[in-house]
Amino acid sequence: MRGTLSAVSAGLREFYEAPYRRTLAGARRDEDDLFTLVVLAEALGVPNPASYYTVELMPLLADRVHEWHTRLGMDRSPLEHVSCC
Repeated sequence: MRGTLSAVSAGLREFYEAPYRRTLAGARRDEDDLFTLVVLAEALGVPNPASYYTVELMPLLADRVHEWHTRLGMDRSPLEHVSCC
């Protein structure tokens, strides 16, 4: 009985969550892009008053630069000191 109820519960959860999965994934990508822009703003030439604090986060974003600039439609990295392609 418990196995059946668990399966029904999982099926209902999937039924309700499935339509929103793509929307939530897009919102997460948008937030990640904004975060990347804020952290890399100084390297892109945009004045950033919080650059002292965001410079510590740059190593965390180094692996995601290629994914970020290709998603934004850039063939090459806009950062001179980061060549990922």
